[in-house]
Amino acid sequence: MDIDLQTLLFDFFGGLGIFLLGIKFMGDGLQKSAGDRLRDILDKFTSNPFLGVLAGIVVTVLIQSSSGTTVLTVGLVSAGFMTLRQAIGVIMGANVGTTVTAFIIGFDLAAYSLPIIAVGSFLIFFFKNQKITALGQAVFGFGALFFGLELMSSGMAPLRSLEAFHELTVNMSDNPILGVVIGTIFTFIVQSSSATIGILQGLYAEGAINLQAALPVLFGDNLGTTVTAILASLGASVAARRAAFTHVIFNLVGATVFLLLLVPFTSYVSLLQSYLGLNPEMTLAFAHGSFNIANTAIQFPFIGGLAYIVTKIIPGEDTVIEYTPKHLDPIFIQQSSAVALSQAKAEIIRMGEYAAQGLEETSSYLTTQSQKHAEMAQQIEGAINNLDRRITDYLVEISSGTMSELESAKHTALMDSVRDIERIGDHFENIIELIDYKISNKVDLTDKAQEDLNNMFDLTILTVKQSIEALNNMSREEALAVIQKEDEIDKMERMYRKKHIIRVNEGQCSASAGIVFVDIISNLERIGDHAVNIAEEVLGD
Repeated sequence: MDIDLQTLLFDFFGGLGIFLLGIKFMGDGLQKSAGDRLRDILDKFTSNPFLGVLAGIVVTVLIQSSSGTTVLTVGLVSAGFMTLRQAIGVIMGANVGTTVTAFIIGFDLAAYSLPIIAVGSFLIFFFKNQKITALGQAVFGFGALFFGLELMSSGMAPLRSLEAFHELTVNMSDNPILGVVIGTIFTFIVQSSSATIGILQGLYAEGAINLQAALPVLFGDNLGTTVTAILASLGASVAARRAAFTHVIFNLVGATVFLLLLVPFTSYVSLLQSYLGLNPEMTLAFAHGSFNIANTAIQFPFIGGLAYIVTKIIPGEDTVIEYTPKHLDPIFIQQSSAVALSQAKAEIIRMGEYAAQGLEETSSYLTTQSQKHAEMAQQIEGAINNLDRRITDYLVEISSGTMSELESAKHTALMDSVRDIERIGDHFENIIELIDYKISNKVDLTDKAQEDLNNMFDLTILTVKQSIEALNNMSREEALAVIQKEDEIDKMERMYRKKHIIRVNEGQCSASAGIVFVDIISNLERIGDHAVNIAEEVLGD
């Protein structure tokens, strides 16, 4: 039988494109429907590794990407929200959650794919409500997934009559390691284990590959998805590299164990197929699910050991920035409001030190344009926002008890200081966005403009540090020095603004450079105002 190679390639690659688009749309739509709850799920429900596994399953089902869940988890480990042990649980759960796509494919809804796409499109185009649009996106993705699979299947159908392909499947049956290698490489190329497993389900359904050859490829697909995590972690934090390495060990151990047990596992899958009357796609979905659930069950008791091994292989500190408070012990609220207030103050000083550090990172980003400084500043801003919420809640709890007049005044001063430090974080975040705009739009500042910005940054950082020092030591002398420096910042802002307008008028700077420059110095001037507010709380004490 002659094979029309063009039709085969067009159907296969076109179908693969539509399938990948479908997974992305479905994941994005579900993610938008879930709102910001995904990070909260991972943050709140990972107090122990078992809950971590469940959280990993739920989040991966929602975003349709185990790699996406791993990335979210790495962020939380880097931020100090989660330990490596908890993260390993989430990664195991992500492997189980990703099998849901294979089960969806098993329901063989290809005949209804076009009406499903139509429903999704109507929801996207004829409704203004964001939640309905997000649902439409998920429905559209769901239909596109089946439509893409149908195209791929029709493209792959002639392969079963191709002698070379038949020989390859025979070789894979005789040499399972070859199947694992093929599955790993293919998943690495496509960058989606769901897609490669979908293709494998299609080949098996078309009779182009037998079960004994398909299962090693399935193990390889699971291994291949870890390569994505490795690539993502190159040059990243210690936590990212450890999470990626854990993912590799988890799937490597699983593939090795199941290769050794390939004969009984093949018999088990065949038994399931005949006993439950499963279609070929659903047979491989059950095999995929069984592999990941059994792999998680086998390795779950060894999470501690896995964390220990990974920590020894990749030494260093997990946490870059600690999001969680260190001093806010609720026991002090009942015992003594004075001690509780001093604990809150210690946490506010820590938050203030973060604000100064965030400003320094922002200044470095402006000078070097290195993305690592922007990422660090964004992490610090996230920590400041979290500490703001936690400290405010703590202070509100203190105020529900009885306080002396002096304590009440101190309480108000601390409340105001928290708000000012949080605003400093917002302003340096604004500056990061302006620098991003400057880089992406190739906006050039003159050397003089850059020098002016550096001078103003240096003075603002010094002012913020001194205001925090003044609050820490309740030093009137330091507080007065802050007010003096802030006057200098105001004069600097007015002078630099005038100089820059002259540069723009003389054509030395573009209009867009003028906007970036003026907005940055305006944000720095406001940061100075918040530093003065903190100093005034000290003087008013």
